[in-house]
Amino acid sequence: MFETKYILKKHIPNLITALNLLSGIVATFMAVEGQFEQAALFVALGIFFDFFDGLAARLLKVESPIGVQLDSLADMVTSGLVPGIVLFKLLDEALTHGTSEFFISTETHYLAYMGFIVTLASAYRLAKFNIDERQTSSFIGLPTPANTLLILSFPLIAIHQPDSFLANAAEAPIFLVAISIISAYLLNSNFHLFALKFKNLQLKENLFRYLLIIGSMILLFFFQFAGVPLIILFYIILSIAKEAKN
Repeated sequence: MFETKYILKKHIPNLITALNLLSGIVATFMAVEGQFEQAALFVALGIFFDFFDGLAARLLKVESPIGVQLDSLADMVTSGLVPGIVLFKLLDEALTHGTSEFFISTETHYLAYMGFIVTLASAYRLAKFNIDERQTSSFIGLPTPANTLLILSFPLIAIHQPDSFLANAAEAPIFLVAISIISAYLLNSNFHLFALKFKNLQLKENLFRYLLIIGSMILLFFFQFAGVPLIILFYIILSIAKEAKN
């Protein structure tokens, strides 16, 4: 009986990871169809499961090598493939309706495939994470979920805040290509970024985490979806400040 309970308990984190993967698969389909709001919803759901699978493994004390690998495979879909597809679709749309003959001279917009640079960079970032022992309590380079939220914010800004500066920028091929390249760099940069893992609730030890949470709520309240890129920038600045303080 005890062994049966242990086996069942051991698979709970993997089941949560599988839900992350399922969310990513659905988000992939939605992104291909150009249904960015639905894609964003399922990506957010996948990231939610991604946060809790590791937490469940630690609480149940059933962490395993296969769980680590499965987690990366799920993240590769939810936070690697989906943002690449979204950037491809945004670039293809921008090139189709662009005013420059250079961009619309052919039926196939090869420049749109630049969006998949993010997918390749995400794969490399996830592979490095699995073998890098320095990233047990923090990150080196922007985490793939954070980068995915950044990219998915642009179509949401265009839909819900069409008068925003970022909405206009998200329709410019040069801006989207720049985002692809910058994202790929940030994913595999040497920036040390803190993780939102609370070992306790003490203010002194979690000051920067609390600042990020409070700052994120303020930015979302005032800027809505346009606040997401600002949150990512704020996260990077806070992490640099925390590193300098230490």
